[in-house]
Amino acid sequence: MRGGLRGGGPGAHGPPRVLQPGRLPAAGNGGGGAGQGVPRRAARRRRRTADVPGAAPRPRRGAAGPDRGQQTDHGRDGATVHPAAAFWGAAAALGLHLAARERLLPGVSVGGYDTWRAGPLDLEDVVRLRELAQAAPGEAVAAPGSDVQALLRAFLDAVADTLPRTAAAPAATGRAAFSATEPQHVPQLRAWAEEISAGLDSGVRVSLHVHLADTPDGPPALHLVPRAHSLADPTLALDAGELFASADHALGPRAQADTILAVRRAASVWEPLERLLPVPSALVLTDRETTELIGTGAARLRAHGIDVHWPEGAARSLTARAVVGAGRVPPADLRSFLGGDGTVDLRWQLALDGEPLTEEETAHVADEGRPLVRLRGRWTLVGADLARKARERDLGPLTAIEALAVALTGHTRIGTEQVPVAPSDWLLALRARLADPDGGTEPCRQPDALAATLRDYQLRGLRWLERMTSLGLGGCLADDMGLGKTIQLIALHLLRQEHDDTRGPTLVVCPASLLGNWQREIGRFAPGTPVRRFHGTGRSLEGADDGFVLTTYGTMRLDAERLGDHRWSMLVADEAQHVKNPLSGTAKALRLIPADAKIALTGTPVENSLSELWAVLDWTTPGLLGSHGHFRRRWMAPIDAERADATGEQPTARRLAGLVRPFLLRRRKSDPGIAPELPPKTETDRPVALTAEQSALYRKHAQEVMDRIRASQGIARSGLVLKLLTGLKQICNHPAHFLKQDDTALSGRSGKLELLDELLDTITAEGGAVLVFTQYVAMAKLLERHLRERGIGAQLLHGGTPVPRREELVQRFQDGEVPVFLLSLKAAGTGLNLTRADHVVHYDRWWNPAVEAQATDRAYRIGQTRSVQVHKMIAEGTIEDRIAALLESKKDLADAVLGSGEGALTELTNDELANLVELRSVC
Repeated sequence: MRGGLRGGGPGAHGPPRVLQPGRLPAAGNGGGGAGQGVPRRAARRRRRTADVPGAAPRPRRGAAGPDRGQQTDHGRDGATVHPAAAFWGAAAALGLHLAARERLLPGVSVGGYDTWRAGPLDLEDVVRLRELAQAAPGEAVAAPGSDVQALLRAFLDAVADTLPRTAAAPAATGRAAFSATEPQHVPQLRAWAEEISAGLDSGVRVSLHVHLADTPDGPPALHLVPRAHSLADPTLALDAGELFASADHALGPRAQADTILAVRRAASVWEPLERLLPVPSALVLTDRETTELIGTGAARLRAHGIDVHWPEGAARSLTARAVVGAGRVPPADLRSFLGGDGTVDLRWQLALDGEPLTEEETAHVADEGRPLVRLRGRWTLVGADLARKARERDLGPLTAIEALAVALTGHTRIGTEQVPVAPSDWLLALRARLADPDGGTEPCRQPDALAATLRDYQLRGLRWLERMTSLGLGGCLADDMGLGKTIQLIALHLLRQEHDDTRGPTLVVCPASLLGNWQREIGRFAPGTPVRRFHGTGRSLEGADDGFVLTTYGTMRLDAERLGDHRWSMLVADEAQHVKNPLSGTAKALRLIPADAKIALTGTPVENSLSELWAVLDWTTPGLLGSHGHFRRRWMAPIDAERADATGEQPTARRLAGLVRPFLLRRRKSDPGIAPELPPKTETDRPVALTAEQSALYRKHAQEVMDRIRASQGIARSGLVLKLLTGLKQICNHPAHFLKQDDTALSGRSGKLELLDELLDTITAEGGAVLVFTQYVAMAKLLERHLRERGIGAQLLHGGTPVPRREELVQRFQDGEVPVFLLSLKAAGTGLNLTRADHVVHYDRWWNPAVEAQATDRAYRIGQTRSVQVHKMIAEGTIEDRIAALLESKKDLADAVLGSGEGALTELTNDELANLVELRSVC
């Protein structure tokens, strides 16, 4: 019978089907695994094992054993173990080891029941079995004088008979024999089982040896010779020719018959061995048979306990590996190469004993087309797969970025197979350079024109940005909010201006609410650097040959072609989550603008899906992650499958991390080396532009009230001044606040509200919590409604909140039930402990620094373990803007001039007041 063992015993109808080890139900899946299967089935197996020759008798209850002084072995927990238990434990381990290697064969017991047996055993198994039997302590065997080796063999069979059986196996295989947990009476299968197990308990085992035989012309012939080995004495072995030439040999009278049975069994695994029968001697292999034996034949035979030995000289290790960039001269200009249209070859490289073959040697292997090729003075065996790779060694060119991706992951897909790839030396050096986020020994300095001193982690970020852009690569700076992404980018711009080949304008695309912040930060940290806004009517790029140009995502989407025609040294996408949907018009428009370097800034590189990571990095470094469809198949689907796998192994996720890590710098406030450098509190002015509706209301209100002020005096004038200031501040907050519109739509009408939405999206995405202060309860209620409609958890505390409810709200916030706490400044400016918040937003300004500081201290106080970010919203070009400037430029006089808040402004003259409240252009 041929084929081997393929799943349970033979069926009830038709000839019996041979079963294959390795297609058995896994141990432990309901059928009893290590440590539980044998005891659980002991009662059921009694009537079957009792009639198996050599079966181990069950130890009698209360049988005499050694005293505790003989217990010298130790268990894993340090407790002593009885020598008999240690012996049978080792025997069980050997049985499980054989089962794990699929060494299982079917048999029929003396009583006619189905049974699995351990086998076939290789030489190492036989030696281990013999050594274990010789080491058996006397207490391990209940009956004195027993054949310990026979008992061990029966025990191994009992282990083998337990593991393949499960309650579900009969339904899966369609038969009960050799799969059901209960014994099956199958005497009719005895002959079939004996043929399958022929030679299992014989005195010899057979191996196959391949020899090189000289021929008159051409390469040597390959002769395959069976060799019989004594199981009793592993040093005794004879070739088949010697064994059958004479009966006078040391292998015993049954050796010839046992060898014939073993060869017949081997022929059922690999058909060409049938030519060795009926009397085995030697077999001359054809090229096709040699190729098949090198490929799958030897592995199949080995799985059935028949080793194949190759000629020592010819069986040298000939291997193939994929290599990227081999033979290519390292590019002299990496920036042009990586940022341009450079290509790198991907090829199969053959190696002999670890030494790569030359092109001529590889061509020789390909041209010969035979399984035996002469290499470096000796004959070498070549498998079909290696020969194919020698013939088809060119796997096609890769782009420079694709080659870099392969070098970073160490793998690529060839056809349907994921194969390891060895990078060339210059790619290895580039990989090492990129893999070090701190830049190794590269100099680390900030530009001379930067009006600030960068912290160490910011300096490292600048070094990373400069290294990536100098190589023609892009990147994503994904620092937490408050770590200074903006100043690092400004420093990069200044650094690039110091070199002729990188000098030029930087285009920053950001949400409209951040235009003022960018302009203010550039003016603060890079004084003298030109900065203009490409936004609103009359926008122009004329003369924008250096410095910064600021635009919004909306304007960029409308004017992508116009912006794309301009030459940009650097293109920056701030709050890059705006382009995380690769199919959006904004993302598509951004890709139409070329630049020498592209940098994405975001605190949340991945919020919902890995597709967002692809969208950002495919913009900064196109080609790194392949197409979106390729990314889904290559990375997303396998990673999703690994996450669902109970083993917890995630090799694909680790490879993806290794690929993207050089292109994404992510630092958190909690990272070592960063948090100690942060100040305990960072205050940032957040300038925003008025909408058209706000601007019209502002001008109208300022004009009307100023006319009345000029015509009034005394208390009436003071009251009008306060009315003017209050109205202007409400307009800066939101038109609905000033117009007392409680139920109207809020979105799109206020620059402050747009900025608040941006801040809250980032803060909540990072798992932060925020306090939002406003002077006006009406504005707080508008914000509460707006956030509720957006699905953001928020709660409101104001002067009318009862004390019990006030305490409940504080506790809910501290317990993390809501991320946003809206607070009126008067009601919550003092007396509260809200240390869960790591952000404070002053939606409108009190203009008294002490009052604002007291409100901020609700979060920044004893018990706060995180740095606190304070955001002060300022409507650009308005009275808020000029008061903020006054506070910034005259801090020493701030308390004296503005100590009483808005009341101090009533003392200004009409001209001073008109100048203060005038709405000015910020373009």
